[in-house]
Amino acid sequence: MEAFQYLYNGFASLSWMNIFYCFLGVFWGTLVGVLPGLGPMAGTALLLPLTFKMDPTSGIIMLAGVFYGAMYGGSTTSILLNMPGEVASIMTCRDGYQMARKGRPGPALVIAALGSFVGGSLSILALMFFAPPLAQVMLKIGPGEEFSLMVLAMLLMSYVSDTSKLKTLAMAILGMLLACVGMDPFSGFLRFSFGYSEFAEGLGIVPIAIGLFGVSEIMVNAENILTMEVIKPTLRSLLPKWKDIKDSGGPIIRGSFIGMIFGFVPGISHVTSTFVSYAIEKKLAKNPEEFGTGRIEGVAGPESANNATTGTSLIPLFVLGIPAIPATALYLSALLVHGINPGPQMIQDHPQVFWGLIASMYIGNILLVILNIPMVGFFVNLLRIPYCYLVPTVMVACICGVYGASFKSIDIVTMAIFGVIGYLLRKFKFDLPILVMGFVLGDRIEMSFRRAMSISEGELSVFFRSSFSKFFIIAAVVVIVLQLIAWLLGFRRGQQEDAD
Repeated sequence: MEAFQYLYNGFASLSWMNIFYCFLGVFWGTLVGVLPGLGPMAGTALLLPLTFKMDPTSGIIMLAGVFYGAMYGGSTTSILLNMPGEVASIMTCRDGYQMARKGRPGPALVIAALGSFVGGSLSILALMFFAPPLAQVMLKIGPGEEFSLMVLAMLLMSYVSDTSKLKTLAMAILGMLLACVGMDPFSGFLRFSFGYSEFAEGLGIVPIAIGLFGVSEIMVNAENILTMEVIKPTLRSLLPKWKDIKDSGGPIIRGSFIGMIFGFVPGISHVTSTFVSYAIEKKLAKNPEEFGTGRIEGVAGPESANNATTGTSLIPLFVLGIPAIPATALYLSALLVHGINPGPQMIQDHPQVFWGLIASMYIGNILLVILNIPMVGFFVNLLRIPYCYLVPTVMVACICGVYGASFKSIDIVTMAIFGVIGYLLRKFKFDLPILVMGFVLGDRIEMSFRRAMSISEGELSVFFRSSFSKFFIIAAVVVIVLQLIAWLLGFRRGQQEDAD
């Protein structure tokens, strides 16, 4: 009950100016999320200098609004154009875009907004109740536990892949190899850069994702651009049916809890939670072969997980001073500029900032629903534009988004190259999300493994010492055994023959 008293004080301390900054943050975050490639990182970086002269509470409230607002907006272009507004919306493309092609973009957008609201709200509750006690628990998450968890995530994603095991393995290895491009974090030597200093910092996830999913989609559709029919959604098709709401209930709750769990762990990207959520929903479905063809569960689960990560990802920042995902690193800078040192004492020393932020997040989630639901009809009308006119606009948005994320011209070239690669991989029916998963987790798996081995002086027993690591390894073994059993019984072979 003490937490509710603090929350009441947080609401009481909010001024109309703080609420205005909250609205400004979520509005800007939504716009940034809709543009392909510009995620919370770029949106926050653009507004960060404005907070230096502001009250600390107001500044943090506005930046947090950009954070979860961008998560909301990222689903729009993923569903309508198969282009992830930000990287965490990649899994939304699979079924959301197929729903749009079938004339049902409205239900996909509405369920995505509702799932985002539920996931964001539950993550705020987790932030409110679990931030102080989880400080000690998260201190026990070392490199060994992190390595085991990420290996488990890779196995889960490969378990639900529709392609053959060989193709799945090839995509995972390719993604992990791409993650090795750049400077070795331990030795400082350049790897796989082929003499180009532009690749010293590695390849960017934004140009790879936009190229694989966005540019390749344009190239595939260009083959039939003259025969493609313009989608004209009706008013009735804008609203989800009762069956859509019923089918989405379980995925929204499960995705929210998955997102909250991954948000707790420093270093685990919010992208991972969406992949795991999608994998679990596909395994729980009565007809898993229908995933990727326009199932509402494939939108509800990942979108809920995506936004549920936002609240709990702030816990490592506030109680440990460790940014859980890249976007929260900018909040660390904002806190330090205002003389606030994140750590176990932050909540006690600066309660007005912490509880004011939590109160504003409740208001911000409500504002986002008010902003996004009425805009569904407007966004859906984008599908009425003939594709031959839409392509140039989309390509310009992709180029601006990729360049604006890092201001590197090499990223535009990277996007184009991976657009061609994505087109070829689609033609040969490879699973693109596996490649992205391997890239996202590749450097983290390498770093965690090498740090763990360095700490243990080469002893592999470091991965079996803690209960967390043992649990993750046992779960990974169970996944492998289930795959072997399914293969021996012929289930996986049947799926792979159909996919090939």
